[in-house]
Amino acid sequence: MSTILRSTVGAALASAAAAVLTLTAPQASAAERPAAPSVKVAPSASAETKAFAKANPAPTAAAATVCGTGYTLNKAIPLPVGTDPSQRLATLFSYTNSGKGCAILDNNYGASQYMYLKVCKVDGTGCDTDSGNFSEYAGPVYVSSIACAPVTAKMGKTSGSLYINYSSDYVFPCN
Repeated sequence: MSTILRSTVGAALASAAAAVLTLTAPQASAAERPAAPSVKVAPSASAETKAFAKANPAPTAAAATVCGTGYTLNKAIPLPVGTDPSQRLATLFSYTNSGKGCAILDNNYGASQYMYLKVCKVDGTGCDTDSGNFSEYAGPVYVSSIACAPVTAKMGKTSGSLYINYSSDYVFPCN
């Protein structure tokens, strides 16, 4: 092979190698990007809650982060009840950690709304409440004993003009 041909082939190989490195570099940096946030889901969580967490990992993990470290998702309820999860105006999340509970009312409306969130022990004592006009969420509110702890979640233009008025004794486990 002549020197000119070797130089040409060598240059072509070097150019091809550089092109391969350039093409693979973005893939390598994409692999180094952090994974989507995740949150532990309680084994006893309903199929609907598990499906919601899988379809909405970022808001589910963000709400858990607001509660603090070590919380496990117990329930995610799109509100108003009966609303297609993709059309929800708010999401009520309940999380547990060593027998303690945390609830968050996530504002999915897209603008500041009046929001009210309250959780109490089953006997109606030890209540924690958060209310006001919020663009992101109401809460976190905490309860020291989660067994059948009643939760109330409200949302609307004002406290007198509600489109969500939800109460349940089954947002936390009843065992």
